[in-house]
Amino acid sequence: MIEICAIASGSNGNCYYIGNSEEAVLIDAGISCRQAMLRMSSKKLKTSRIKAIFVTHEHVDHCSGVKTLSKRVGAPVYLTSQTYSRIRIDERPQNIQMFVPGDTITVGGFTVHTCQKRHDAVEPCGFRIEHEDVSVGVFTDLGSACDRVTEQVSQCHALFLESNYDEEMLWAGAYTHSLKKRISSKYGHLSNIQAAELVRDHHHPELQLVLLSHLSAENNRPELAMAAFEELKSRFRIELTNRKAASEVYRID
Repeated sequence: MIEICAIASGSNGNCYYIGNSEEAVLIDAGISCRQAMLRMSSKKLKTSRIKAIFVTHEHVDHCSGVKTLSKRVGAPVYLTSQTYSRIRIDERPQNIQMFVPGDTITVGGFTVHTCQKRHDAVEPCGFRIEHEDVSVGVFTDLGSACDRVTEQVSQCHALFLESNYDEEMLWAGAYTHSLKKRISSKYGHLSNIQAAELVRDHHHPELQLVLLSHLSAENNRPELAMAAFEELKSRFRIELTNRKAASEVYRID
């Protein structure tokens, strides 16, 4: 059994918890240490279980709190050398373990499968966390799904999956044309429709739960993200994450 929770999910900060009764890992720490600790406590998730923090890429909404949080919980930070080089010097964690995209890493009872993904960062990565034949994927900040990503997604029983923007809202919105092009490019973010298509075309036969993650505050609305998954709701549990608070704790068997 695995417990999962979106501690934070959005352009204002990201942090995803995957654990069992004894151990846990975090994917990203883009909120303050104080907020991360408070939100985990509010869901009765023990920070003493955290054995590692994995960083997807160098953007501040994914790594701004990792240095302090790593020190506070005494857990190493796993990231690529190129990602480390792009983090601001004063925000770089001290207890680090380097990996190369494609590596498989063992942390306690968890096996963490890493893969490079498409995003406008130096060496962005997605993760599939496996424990006792149950896998959870964390795939946000994803412009398009390459073969590496679809291979990992197809093995997941639960997914934190980006559903960043509604296409009509993006193109009708106030962002500059260049920013709209960046967001919608294959190195930007997944739209609601693209996220639904990824699940439809590449889901595991025993997929249980999809947590729609990293919704844009400016270019999306929760009801639009959920509507894009309407045809899949009879097959999978579809839930939303929250920019301002931790999600429910979900148990995956």
